[in-house]
Amino acid sequence: MEAKEILDILPHFALEGRLTEAKELKSGNINATYRLALDDHGIRREYILQRINTYVFRDPERMMKNIAAVTDHLRAALLKAGEPPDRRVLRVIPTAEGKLLHTDSSGCWRVYPFISGAFARDTVDAAAFREVGRGFGRFQQLLADYPAERLYESIPDFHNTEKRYEQLSAAIKADAAGRVKEVQPEIQFLFAHRERLCGIVRLIARGEMPLRVTHNDTKSNNVMLDKATGRALCVIDLDTVMPGSVLYDYGDAIRFGASTAPEDEPDTGKIALDMEKTAAFTQGFIEETGGFLRQDELQRLPLGIEAMTGEVAVRFLADYLNGDRYFKINFPCHNLVRARAQIALLRDVESKREALQKMVDELIGL
Repeated sequence: MEAKEILDILPHFALEGRLTEAKELKSGNINATYRLALDDHGIRREYILQRINTYVFRDPERMMKNIAAVTDHLRAALLKAGEPPDRRVLRVIPTAEGKLLHTDSSGCWRVYPFISGAFARDTVDAAAFREVGRGFGRFQQLLADYPAERLYESIPDFHNTEKRYEQLSAAIKADAAGRVKEVQPEIQFLFAHRERLCGIVRLIARGEMPLRVTHNDTKSNNVMLDKATGRALCVIDLDTVMPGSVLYDYGDAIRFGASTAPEDEPDTGKIALDMEKTAAFTQGFIEETGGFLRQDELQRLPLGIEAMTGEVAVRFLADYLNGDRYFKINFPCHNLVRARAQIALLRDVESKREALQKMVDELIGL
């Protein structure tokens, strides 16, 4: 995106200063994100400008109402606990008309203040990953009394693994990109695991697992850590805050953050589950959530790792078969590489099932 286009958008928001810098941040797979610096009479003010992917988020207005409601609740909960909310919770910058986003021919746009003195990374060491666990756990703790049923499902059935398998089946049948023949081993593997991977969905359907306010995209780069202390500061990227199971949030965080290789590593021999990082995140997460999560939720945390790793593999493979319409790709087979990486990780997680259960049981005192 050109600087001139950004200059055309900024007057629509209640911002202070003159644009001096604009840098695209490329870590996300969905929205287009820019870090901006404005000069306000010698004072540097920084913001995050995002163009929302409306193919993924079909009703951005309702999604933004979710975000506003959740951040208002978080801010109030922090103040009640005697904790200053500055740098601890996102704040939506309104448009000049007082709206939550600006829409024009170039797309749907929103702005947040940039959180200074903080960092977020795709890859962190075990100590930092413990803080990421604390960050996501604290996020859920502060929202424990928020009625999950009030939230709009910004992506309906986002973690409904049964529906994800149905989408994969439809993609196989349509074979829109003519790729089904080349991925038969991956298809066979994933369908052989369908019963176990759909276990959480079935627990929820039977009323055996509660719905809570969940983040649903718990990558390590979605927790800002304080540069001075290394402590968790703020959970970001709230587009998929919806009703869900805590097992999804936990499992997705481990899937992404405790893998020994990137999500798109082509050499599957490099991919395994780092147990030190897994234990570190789990410790931080349980420290913050053990006071309100049920024991059966805590005991089933390892199932969340398998379910989320398999579900993401299903999603990557379906998108590859559909012609790469959902996830941003950097090369023609990117989604296939991603799917194969998740399958390799799932194989390793399965081999460590007993060790994972023992780890969780010890942390919750069983």
